Amino acid sequence: MNSKIDILSLDLKELSDFMLELEEKSFRGKQIFRWLHQRNVISFDDMTDISKGLRSKLKEKAIIQNVSIVEKLVSKEDNTTKYLFQIENDYIIESVLMKYEYGNAVCISSQAGCAMGCLFCASAVGGFERNLTAGEMLSQIYEIQKDIGERISNIVIMGSGEPLNNYDNTIKFLEIINSEDGLKVGHRHITVSTCGVVEKIKELESLKLQITLAVSLHAPNDDIRQKIMPVAKKYSIDELILAAKEYADYTKRRVTFEYALIKGINDSVECAKELAYRLKGLLCHVNIIPINDVKERNYLRSSDKTVNEFCETLKTRNIEATIRRKLGSDINAACGQLRKRYLKNTD
Repeated sequence: MNSKIDILSLDLKELSDFMLELEEKSFRGKQIFRWLHQRNVISFDDMTDISKGLRSKLKEKAIIQNVSIVEKLVSKEDNTTKYLFQIENDYIIESVLMKYEYGNAVCISSQAGCAMGCLFCASAVGGFERNLTAGEMLSQIYEIQKDIGERISNIVIMGSGEPLNNYDNTIKFLEIINSEDGLKVGHRHITVSTCGVVEKIKELESLKLQITLAVSLHAPNDDIRQKIMPVAKKYSIDELILAAKEYADYTKRRVTFEYALIKGINDSVECAKELAYRLKGLLCHVNIIPINDVKERNYLRSSDKTVNEFCETLKTRNIEATIRRKLGSDINAACGQLRKRYLKNTD
């Protein structure tokens, strides 16, 4: 890793303190912070309202650790756009831009690769490489904004990786992206997705942020969940749902449960009934995801009839549920299809 300070990952206080270390006035930190997080510059030379002397000090002591676009794929079906970014050490990460009537939403990665090993998800193919810094998470958004010339108003941390296993950087990202001197994306417009790292859900709850918590559940009981999600061997479904309930009760924010339907595995009406029983009385919403094709896996997509029956079974039992619209599947940008890959004959 580079020995210079990753300045894009510093919050406003840390940047102001860094200025004092450089024997500069602390208010210079706010100027630099705005250049980085409002104007999204990637060179100290572009910071025209600070002295050449300070710019020289910054070049000597710090680096703007941004990501760079190496490939861009646009869906012919719905204009969803997948970005492949290169980060330090030539790792490749992916982000997805989705355009809605209410604004532009981006699904970003929190890690290069993923260690969770969910059997229906391409992000786990090839394993885990490293955590992303807060700056690298931010830079995915900034580079997409520059590419499309429009503001990103909604963020989902649901790309490659488990954000709660990169907890400190994820929290730093949430602080910086919400800053009045930065992009100022409200926490209510941000979703953090987790496979269910229970102790970190509790830690996140204590911060009382107004973000949406999305829990990748994908099964109504431990027996099925343990077969498709290794994390279920560490945390029981009862522990996980209790943590989600406590999060909802404490933050007053509705929890989303992600449920990928897999033919013959977790898509029966009986599974839907059991799920409804477990979620009864919880402030939640179930996001039903007809599983997307992943060439390394043998799981099959449920039929439209089965998907609709599953959804209706939940609704008749007073569980809010919707079927996720399929976006970007023709460019492998749909849920479960993001993967760690290199561009040179490795995919």
